Amino acid sequence: MRLFHAATALAATSALALTLTACGNGSGNDASGDQSSAPASSPSATAADGAPAENTGATKDAGSSTGGGTGTSTGSSGGTGASRCHTAGLGFSFGSGDGKVSSSDDQQQLAVVLKNKTSAACTIQGFPGVDLKASSGSWSLTRSSATPKKVTLAAGSSTTFTITFLPWTQGSGTEFKATSVVITPPNETTSTTLTWPGGSLLLQDGATHPGTYTGPVGG
Repeated sequence: MRLFHAATALAATSALALTLTACGNGSGNDASGDQSSAPASSPSATAADGAPAENTGATKDAGSSTGGGTGTSTGSSGGTGASRCHTAGLGFSFGSGDGKVSSSDDQQQLAVVLKNKTSAACTIQGFPGVDLKASSGSWSLTRSSATPKKVTLAAGSSTTFTITFLPWTQGSGTEFKATSVVITPPNETTSTTLTWPGGSLLLQDGATHPGTYTGPVGG
């Protein structure tokens, strides 16, 4: 009887020891799994969410700066480019040294100089408005077929546009006795007036292809 109880107690002790050993091994496996999963996911998220996004943004910024290179290099404020030239900031004169034009009856050209009088660069593009004035009325000149280009004027620099005109001669047609020329820069509403340096013009204000017209700035 005593032998039976001793055997039973020994079996129970062995079973308890095996159970505790099994539980200890399971706890170790769980800890090991936690340690291996955390490092694997964290660096991967940082690389995917951080670096590529920053690199993409840097590339776009560099492209914007490059695209605005011309304006930035001559503009008044870095990165924003030069603003449009305004009438008040421009000086107006004729290109020929003495402001005179030939008295022949051939088609002639007169350069008009636009000078940036400000301390900052500005841009100008398009056709100016040109109106010839006489005691008999006003004549708004048509435009040439040339394509305007954008011109950046640094402080103190100049550009020109050309008035092509056909002088009047006796018997050639209607005389237009021009006394002044009113010039409005592209995209502006304020004008400036210069004295017309030549003589009378052949009036062709209704002609399809008049011999008197204006070209674009910088053309």
